[in-house]
Amino acid sequence: MTNTLTQAVVRNFLGNSPIWYKQAILAFLIINPILFHTVGPVITGWLLIFEFIFTLALALKCYPLQPGGLLALEAVAIGLTNPETVSHEIESNLEVILLLMFMVAGIYFMKSMLLWAFTKILLKVRSKSLLSLLFCFSSAFLSAFLDALTVTAVLISVCVGFYSVYHRVASGKPYGKTDHNHATDQEVSDTHKEDLLAFRAFLRSLLMHGAVGTALGGVCTLVGEPQNLLIAQKAGWDFVQFFTLMAPITMPVLVAGLTTCLLLEKVKVFGYGAKLPHNVRKVLEGFAAEQDEKRTKRDSAALMTQGIVAVFLVAALALHLAEVGLIGLTIIILLTAFNGIVEEHQIGKAFEEALPFTALLVVFFAIVSVIHDQHLFQPIIAAVLAMDPQDQPAVFFMANGLLSAISDNVFVATVYINEVVAALNAGDITREHFDSLAIAINTGTNIPSVATPNGQAAFLFLLTSALAPLIRLSYGTMVWMALPYTIVMSTVGFLAVSTTL
Repeated sequence: MTNTLTQAVVRNFLGNSPIWYKQAILAFLIINPILFHTVGPVITGWLLIFEFIFTLALALKCYPLQPGGLLALEAVAIGLTNPETVSHEIESNLEVILLLMFMVAGIYFMKSMLLWAFTKILLKVRSKSLLSLLFCFSSAFLSAFLDALTVTAVLISVCVGFYSVYHRVASGKPYGKTDHNHATDQEVSDTHKEDLLAFRAFLRSLLMHGAVGTALGGVCTLVGEPQNLLIAQKAGWDFVQFFTLMAPITMPVLVAGLTTCLLLEKVKVFGYGAKLPHNVRKVLEGFAAEQDEKRTKRDSAALMTQGIVAVFLVAALALHLAEVGLIGLTIIILLTAFNGIVEEHQIGKAFEEALPFTALLVVFFAIVSVIHDQHLFQPIIAAVLAMDPQDQPAVFFMANGLLSAISDNVFVATVYINEVVAALNAGDITREHFDSLAIAINTGTNIPSVATPNGQAAFLFLLTSALAPLIRLSYGTMVWMALPYTIVMSTVGFLAVSTTL
């Protein structure tokens, strides 16, 4: 009985994570208190940081909230930090938490309009190069004003819908049939197999162009990525000021990214260049026509309402009418009130995507509290600040870029911006120099982080979606397809930072 209960506890701990992963987390939890009382809090604090980055880097094995949360709780328990410092960090970053809670949920109620727009783009544009450019640019534009996770969710919804429609037809069933397993190709006829393979390659390339687009646009504004708002809040920048300060770096990177998109489709390397097969297009056009016929006047009114609210959203952000999170709450109220969404369970679904990452962000702040209380990054920051001031922004860009590519850009940005703020408050740097370093931190955490799914939340969201296995989009495939973008965008970003800051 005891052995059975023990086995059940072991299986329950971190769920379906691999045994070696569970053993690693348990080893961390056991060794940290021992090191704290033997070698001291500084070494233990550094080890804790690497352990936390370990959980971020292996997010596909287990969502980082649970293992990272256990490490954070232990850090408080053994005295690496305290609840008061954690609370202070949370209070200082309340605007970021409100952004994740309300803005992402607000955009959830715009999904039908965004879905309709991307559907029209996919079917109306015949040129693959132009279609890829439109997907990349549209994702960039939407991510600059909305949220990269939500934009990625829309892209996934569009592609899952079209894939399932064609897969049903390829399996000899009408595209209106719902009880079909599109995760297996056993029923796909031989005449459709080649088209299905080409369609998968087509969708992979579009999704990667769109995912990179969320990074290109997300770096430009204070609402594009969670760390942007955090940096802007620390620096005291509003929406327009943030965009203006970032533009000398972000605009050249945007042009370089869009140019890379076109070149990849023209030369057909790194997994790009696949076109939409003619037979697949015919099936999808028939399906879209049927959906248009089924659309009621109430559905059309809902789309119109979402369009009007979207215009208000852009204007409210640009004019900084209120804090971003409050604007997001306003969007929720307007869209639910005028589209008849009045039941609690309907509204609750909108928060499912945002709250897990919001909880993880609070765990970030607990780890940041350890860094703050133990002064772990002060020697590094001091060494960088001792360099020639003209070289410092470029060094920050490279350091942030490397760390963001292997861990998480929100965590990296949080750590570095806090240390730079401390240097400003201590009088070690001027306000002008602080602005240059803050720009380097923002661009460094956003641009090179496209290298791996670890760095960009939108990339990780895509990789862990139900669509990824359907179109054969693996971790290695994502890294390979992102490689040309990583090289071009990082190089242009580094040169822009070196010459303008």
